[in-house]
Amino acid sequence: MSRSGYSDDIEDNWRLIMWRGRVASSIRGKRGQALLRELLAVLDAMPDKKLYPNSFATASGEYCTLGALGAARGVKMDDLGDAEDGCDERLVAERFGVAAPLVQEIMWMNDEFVDDWYWKDIELHGPPTERGPEWGRPLRHSVRVQDGTAPERRWRVMRDWVAKQIKEKDHA
Repeated sequence: MSRSGYSDDIEDNWRLIMWRGRVASSIRGKRGQALLRELLAVLDAMPDKKLYPNSFATASGEYCTLGALGAARGVKMDDLGDAEDGCDERLVAERFGVAAPLVQEIMWMNDEFVDDWYWKDIELHGPPTERGPEWGRPLRHSVRVQDGTAPERRWRVMRDWVAKQIKEKDHA
C-alpha cells in the first residue's frame, strides 16, 4: 500500500478530475505555497542531498521529502506511519499545517515517481540445453537491478518539482 493513499482503481473520471482540482487548489493556496517555499529551502540546505521512499524518517537518519521538512521543523513523525503500516494523510496534513491533498501528492511524488530499480539486459553464456535457432549464441535476458543513484535522483526530482510548484508573489 502506498503512503499517499492513491489508487489506480478509478472508475469515475469526474471524481479524478475533482481530485486533481483539489490537489491544484492545495498547491496554489497560501498555506501550500508557504510549505513549498519552506520545503525548497530545506531541500537546498540538506548537506547530503538524498531522499528515500516509504517512510518519513529512519533510525539511520534517512528522510523522505516531508521527513526532511519535519526534521527541520522539529515535528514529531514517528507516529505518522509508513508504507507498510499505512498512513493517515489527514494526520500528516494537520501536523504540517496544510491540506491533505498536498501531502498526498508530495508523498506520491517521493515514493512512486522515482523508481529504485531499473531493467538491465544481460547475456548468459554456457552450454545450451536444447538445439534451436539460438544454438551457440548467448541467451539474452532482462533483470531488475537496484539503482544505487535513486536517492540522489529522488532529491533532484523532488527539488525541481517543488520549485516548479512555487508561484511568484504578487508585488502590489
